[in-house]
Amino acid sequence: MSRYQVRSAIPRDAMAIADIYAAAVQASYKDLVPDELLSTLFANKRQGYWREAIEMGEPQIQVAAEGEQVVGFVGYDRSRDPKTPSTMGEIWQIYVRPDLWSTGAGLALWDGARDGLEDEGCTHVSLWLPLRNERALAFHEKAGFKRELKTAQTVDVGGVKIETIRLVRAIG
Repeated sequence: MSRYQVRSAIPRDAMAIADIYAAAVQASYKDLVPDELLSTLFANKRQGYWREAIEMGEPQIQVAAEGEQVVGFVGYDRSRDPKTPSTMGEIWQIYVRPDLWSTGAGLALWDGARDGLEDEGCTHVSLWLPLRNERALAFHEKAGFKRELKTAQTVDVGGVKIETIRLVRAIG
């Protein structure tokens, strides 16, 4: 039994999600992009984005909470990749407070997203990760995701080129 409860996000969670996003991106991308770029991530700039996403339901957002405190979130929906079947879901983002990495919050969020995607009729799920984000790659591979080597591509993140790859797994 997990110490975390996973539930659908509500508008008042937007600031906590923005805080977690900023802290987790700064920690997980610190060796991938320059510090100057990471230092521009401020939670208050992202709060409106997350509130709107929660209200619009795109992506669907769930949070992991320990008691009343939100400690992580996952955004998921149908795949945004062109030419994918309607049964392909996608994890758009999944982040946990860095001080709680490896405590089960990420796994609880993945379980919640998997159940949500299955309820939507998805049979498979994908996500995109930087090739150099070894921690995230290891987490998702442990959860059963497999790299699709032919999907490797370079994306521009604030003027920095980052190699990414798509990972896929069956939901069931």
